[in-house]
This record gives sequence, structure tokens and C-alpha cells, in this order.
Amino acid sequence: MPRSFTIKVPCSSANIGPGFDVVGLALSIWLELRVKTDETIVGVPQNCEISYEGEGASDLPREADSNLITRTALYVLKCHDIRSFPATTFVHIVNPIPLGRGLGSSGAAVVAGVMLANSIGQFGLSKERMMDYCLMIERHPDNVTAAMMGGFVGSYLRELDPVDMDRKEIPLSEVLPEPAGGLDTGLRPPEPPYGIGHHIKFGWAKEVKAIAIIPNFELSTANSRSVLPKMYSAKDMIFNLQRLAVLTTALTRSPPDADLIYQAMQDKVHQPYRKTLIPGLTEILLSVTPKSHPGLLGICLSGAGPTILALATHNFDAIATEILARFSKEGVECAWKVLEPAYNGAEHIEE
Repeated sequence: MPRSFTIKVPCSSANIGPGFDVVGLALSIWLELRVKTDETIVGVPQNCEISYEGEGASDLPREADSNLITRTALYVLKCHDIRSFPATTFVHIVNPIPLGRGLGSSGAAVVAGVMLANSIGQFGLSKERMMDYCLMIERHPDNVTAAMMGGFVGSYLRELDPVDMDRKEIPLSEVLPEPAGGLDTGLRPPEPPYGIGHHIKFGWAKEVKAIAIIPNFELSTANSRSVLPKMYSAKDMIFNLQRLAVLTTALTRSPPDADLIYQAMQDKVHQPYRKTLIPGLTEILLSVTPKSHPGLLGICLSGAGPTILALATHNFDAIATEILARFSKEGVECAWKVLEPAYNGAEHIEE
């Protein structure tokens, strides 16, 4: 029988200052898949037809074995011995998440793809099991865990035995062929081990909102990671660990302690090294404080950047205006939004 359903996946911000590759926050910009199936229609490649609106609409592929969302879905289907979408599937993608801005657009796409396969295949996978498939594709758990589970989360990848390590380290090109190859490529990729990643959901004070300052240029995660050192001093690692230990509880307290949170969101592991990629980053991160802008709690780079995330309880316009002015001095135009945590994470809505 024909079906209609919607999948919604929130954007996410990783790191939140000191929590590099450890914490993520799901936020209220939603990638949507509006899906319809009709078994009476035949002749569509991979049984899947894609339409797209929103960010990246002019650039992203519409072929099911090339688009990240449907390629991910095909990977999960193939792990269940299904070679293509089992019924002609129409996927309309609505994407308001800016691409390459540090707001988890690729992580949201991977989560959406895994959920799409679970819904189409009617596998009944739990969110925890779907996370294993996500982590076969997106090896950093912070964004995908936040997007799937929702809220403010901490996560890690468990140590695997040698057999599982061999499976875990399958190159992306073997799991999701690039170029896409044909129907005989990757017919039965290995299923992921169980429990690759683990997470905990922290609390979040109801007063705290996130101001996202989104510059008008993209910065790939690969480029942003390329400037990071291979080794860190014990002093810098301890600096971050101390602050992260405080931050994960401080953000749960109501009313929030602005001075405590501001200091706890400082970082020495990734932000100082990314200043060469983001004009004025050092000055921007110092431009607003709880004393200069009441309502501000803390400021950080969102994920790999270039988006700046400012946590605040009020005075959003004044905080955003100051950061926008700093970017403007560097010749960078920005958009900005006030976002709230997406507490429930990814959702499937059957119509």
C-alpha cells in the first residue's frame, strides 16, 4: 500500500567550547524528508526519485546513489540484503541547515538517511542501533548523536576488538562507493558492530537559548581539522578537561551562573588554531562578555566553524549586533538566528 511519512532531523553544534569531539547540542533548524511510496510506478533508478529545496538546492545531486541521504539509506538497506529501495520512493528534501558552516549538516543527512532506510525497510531498529549505522559513516559521534538523540549530549566511541576494528575502519569509499559505481558495488557491506558509540544526555536550563551567527562562507570540516596539531601539551588538555567537567553541570542550573559558564566555555584545543581560517575569530570570541552584554553566558565556535554560537538568556539583538559588527570589519556578512535545543532529536511522523 502507498505510504506517506516525514522524517525530521535537527541541526547540531559540536564542542560548545572545551568539549572537542565530545559534546554536541541539537538545535531547532530541521532537515525534513517528505516521503511517499507507490509500488505501481516502475522504471525509476534505484526505485527512488529525489526533489530538493533549501540550502544547496542548486548543487547537490538528485541521483539516489550519489546524494548523501539516499546513499546512506542504500547502505543500510544493503546491510539487510535489499539492493534498492523496495518500492518506488519519492523523497522531497527540505533543507534549511546551512552547508559547511559548523551546524552539523552532513551529520543530519546521515541520520536522515539511516532513518529513511529503517522506515522504508520497516526494520524496527531502535535509535541506539541506528546510531551504529550512523557511526560507520560519520566517525565523530558528537553531531550525529545530538541529531539522533536530541538535547545536550556527551558521547564516545568504545574500544573494539580486532575483528570489529577491521569492520569499523572500512573506508567510506567502500561503504558508500565514490564514484557511486553500479548495482553490483557493495551489495552486502558488513553490518556495523553493536554499541559502537555510547552517550549520555545532560540537562539544560530552560532559560538558555543559542544565538547562531552564520557567516556567508563555507569551511569544510577537513580543512578545519587540518590546522590542528597532532599532539597537545598536558597543560592545555587539563585546561579543557577542567572546564568541560564544570560546563556540563553549569548549563543545567537554573538560574544560570553567567560568570561560571563564560569561563567554563574557554578552549585551548581547537579554537586558537582555527583563527587563521576565520577572519577576526580571536577578537570575536573576546568581543562580548557577561559584563559588557548582560544576558550572555558564553561564546564559542560552533563545531568546525565558521558559525559562532553565543549562549544567552536575553539581550539577543545586542549580542548579535556586536558580533555582526566584528565580522563586518573583516568584510564578512552574516545571518543570525536565535535557536532552542531540539530535545527529542530525530523524529519519524507517519501520515
